[in-house]
Amino acid sequence: MNSFAFEGALAGPRNGLGPAGPFPAAALTDTFDRRWLHYAFLSRDGRHAMVANAAWLGPVDDEEPPKERFTTILLLHERGQPWSASQFNADIGNEPWSAFRLPHPHFQPYKLGIAASAGTPRVDLDLVRTSRPCSSQCAFFHGGQHLRWQSETGVRGSGRWDLGNGPEPVDLIGYHERVRGRWRWPDLGEWVFGFANDLGGDPGRPPAWAGVFTFIRPATDTEHATASFMLWKDGRMRRHFPRRNVSFAVRGELDRDKVTMTPPLARLLGVPPMAPVPKRLAIVARQGDDVVMLDFDAEAAARVVIPSENSIRPFSVNEVVGDCLLAGRIGGEQFAIETRGIVEFAGGAGGD
Repeated sequence: MNSFAFEGALAGPRNGLGPAGPFPAAALTDTFDRRWLHYAFLSRDGRHAMVANAAWLGPVDDEEPPKERFTTILLLHERGQPWSASQFNADIGNEPWSAFRLPHPHFQPYKLGIAASAGTPRVDLDLVRTSRPCSSQCAFFHGGQHLRWQSETGVRGSGRWDLGNGPEPVDLIGYHERVRGRWRWPDLGEWVFGFANDLGGDPGRPPAWAGVFTFIRPATDTEHATASFMLWKDGRMRRHFPRRNVSFAVRGELDRDKVTMTPPLARLLGVPPMAPVPKRLAIVARQGDDVVMLDFDAEAAARVVIPSENSIRPFSVNEVVGDCLLAGRIGGEQFAIETRGIVEFAGGAGGD
């Protein structure tokens, strides 16, 4: 795929509500400008997981006229097996699916096809919105750098995918996210993002309960750390717990044999080891009489090595799948769900 095939693709037509989205109709002008669409899904039977990113990056300094860079990556996981990944040049078609495009009716399927240039891994899915997004959030750090994101749970998918052993049908549920901002990877520091959906229930309805959490701690200016926990019920967000009402704790380390370095060519870069992936993650959000708890047990991780534009040290994102418990009490109503989740542990690659 031509890396510049998507130049201007985000602008799209305008309508009475403004730009069609998923991002403002404005060019990326700085090397550190970034926009991306993130997809994370789990199969309803708990066997499979999927993570994918489509990223638009600021122009290369020596290009004239300036051209945005476009990268994609697809990661698939089958329970009991290591993660499988494409390089950063997966084919994602002419217009990546997004719940944040306008217009975009609920319960109307749209296509998402992503395939490695080698053919596999590959997915061909019909995606359907069943829920509403959270409010947009923003983190500022290290001068004028910033990161802005917005999530939507309850995205349902059906279709087929192929990890290299032939296509097989999948029935998925997960979440979608759009991110934009301007930052340098080492300055970003570290983050923990993740989600857990109720995998049961009526496949034609939103999940009964769904949670998304965030934590960002910049490398400097740690007082600018950002955290939140968002909870949906039946497709609508019920609670947004802010930073000072959310606590995170980790315990143990995931066995290094359970961590797969991706994309495949990353092993040729001679990157230093990263800090261990936590085996257990516990999050508690509390406000007044409302409380939510997530207990995540890591099973397998894909370490995605990301080159840094202003440092010889790469930045890494660990995509981790595992069992989890989502429980709590909201408005006097108690709930508890045993399900699967996906968590991102991200940070530097120097073992710190």
